[in-house]
Amino acid sequence: MMNRKSLLALLAAPLVLLSGPAHASLRVFACEPEWGALAQELGASLVDVSVATSALQDPHQIQAKPSLIARARNADLVVCTGAELEIGWLPVLLQQSGNAKVQAGQPGNFAAADYVRKLDVPTQLDRSQGDVHAAGNPHIQTDPRNIALVAAALGARLQLVDPAHASEYAKNQAGFAQRWQQAIARWTAQAGPLKGAAVVSQHKAFVYLYDWLGLKEVAVLEPKPGVEPTASHLQEVLSTLKGAPARMVLYSAYQDPRASEWLGKNAAIPVVKIPFTVGGTDGAKDLFGLFDDTLARMLAAGVKP
Repeated sequence: MMNRKSLLALLAAPLVLLSGPAHASLRVFACEPEWGALAQELGASLVDVSVATSALQDPHQIQAKPSLIARARNADLVVCTGAELEIGWLPVLLQQSGNAKVQAGQPGNFAAADYVRKLDVPTQLDRSQGDVHAAGNPHIQTDPRNIALVAAALGARLQLVDPAHASEYAKNQAGFAQRWQQAIARWTAQAGPLKGAAVVSQHKAFVYLYDWLGLKEVAVLEPKPGVEPTASHLQEVLSTLKGAPARMVLYSAYQDPRASEWLGKNAAIPVVKIPFTVGGTDGAKDLFGLFDDTLARMLAAGVKP
């Protein structure tokens, strides 16, 4: 005869099963908001995504805090830009995490920039020239065509590290790819009036955006990448614009806008805050909103009535 203790254990067993998740979530640690958003699009309910930075932080200047180390320690997959964007903090973070599966070269370590054509690759390395990246400009997320390439690679990586749910990742990736290509066609058509426009950027952060839209960068406010603009350099840029006028000056949401605002006022051109990543503005709540809002802001400033 079953005793009372055994009976209670038997009755409790289904409750234990019901209270737990149907499957363990794949823990994804993303360095930047755009890759966290992309992992969520491709993983949906299969992934638990945490992001190391916000849109209002400079991704070059992050500290390897204990809270981030703890998240990296528990991650199944680390998704970052690469191309030396996180060179100042990610290697330390991964080393301190002690998590073998997310170290460089492992399937659990994914660098988005490995899957796109890099621009601004230096012909020679000279650190006196500022924050120069040997692999090229790392700000690949400003071109939606790059997002498409990274999505295909990340979808494949998710299937590799979580083969039990490979079919679901494949389905999510195919659905995203279709919606994204439709959006790229719409954005490219909307941006037609901007083609050929001369622009100024505060940081050399938009080369991929310019490459996609056919814009011409005529000046950069930072005298060297990562070096704050001086008053004399701003005066030089202002003088340059007298001979080659620009339609607008762009800065990223995480940047101090004062240099851009000074130039905009003195050159009498619009100043445009670009979200730069998901969360940079109220309109950039996801990857689709990122480009919807970027184009809306540029078109509002750059299309003459």
